[in-house]
Amino acid sequence: MLLPARAEVARQLRRYRAWERVMLAAPADRTVRATFEDSGYTLCVLMGKRCAREAAEAAERYLRTSQATYLLEQHGRPRPTRVHRRGPPSGRRSRARR
Repeated sequence: MLLPARAEVARQLRRYRAWERVMLAAPADRTVRATFEDSGYTLCVLMGKRCAREAAEAAERYLRTSQATYLLEQHGRPRPTRVHRRGPPSGRRSRARR
């Protein structure tokens, strides 16, 4: 899985938080709201999330942990691969002579 550059994540998270504060101060301003939503969308795309709030939380987790730890948190621990051995199907035998 490709991960975004930490510097870009930090920059977009700062932008999102700044526009969040401006939007909370002036919720009726359509330009401010549109810019806030654009910054949230950018963060969603960057972090692979559907919700801006989830994307902001994921960005904060990503910035405070190592990349390996972040991937394990996101996708869980890898499961050991099981090898399944198949015998001949029941009722059928190989035609090879012994």
